[in-house]
Amino acid sequence: MNFTIRAATKVDCKDISRMIMELALFEKMTDQVKISSEELERDGFCPNPLFECLVAEVPKENKSKQGFTTVGYGLYFYTYSTWKGRSMHLEDLYVMPEFRGFGIGKGLLSTVAKVAKEKHCARLQLSVLDWNAPSRDFYAARGAQDLTIKEGWHLIRFDGQSLDNLGNDAQKK
Repeated sequence: MNFTIRAATKVDCKDISRMIMELALFEKMTDQVKISSEELERDGFCPNPLFECLVAEVPKENKSKQGFTTVGYGLYFYTYSTWKGRSMHLEDLYVMPEFRGFGIGKGLLSTVAKVAKEKHCARLQLSVLDWNAPSRDFYAARGAQDLTIKEGWHLIRFDGQSLDNLGNDAQKK
C-alpha cells in the first residue's frame, strides 16, 4: 500500500486528536485523555513548540472505512540526558488497525529516528504498556532495549493533586 509520511501541520490536529482517542481506547484509558485539538494546535504550532509530530497518509482510493486518509502519527519531543546529552521521547506511535501490516508504523518510527539523528540526539526513548506484547516485540525487533528488564528503571509521575501539592511546597519568594 502506498503511503506518505510528512511533518504535521495545524490542519492535522483534528486527525491527530481523533487518533489519540483511538489509541487511548486501545490502551483502555480514554478517561485520561483531556487534551483537545485546539490545545494541540496551541502547543505544537507556536513559536516554541512543545512537541513535533509526523503523520502518515494514504491516497484517497485507500481511505479508511470512515473516510480518513490520515491513518497514523508519531508525536515526539526533545529531552536532555545528563549522561548522554540531547535525547528524544516518542510519546505516541499509532497506526489505525486496518492499516497495520503495511509498513506504516515502521515508516513512522524510522522517520522519527531519522529526525532524532539529524538533531544529534543520542537516544530515542518511549514507554509501552506491559500487556502490549505486540508493540514491545515491534520495538525489540528494531533494536530497542527494555530498560525495565535491563536496568530496572521505573517510570515515575506526579500529576493532579500530587503535582499541586509538590508545587505548593516550593519555596515562596
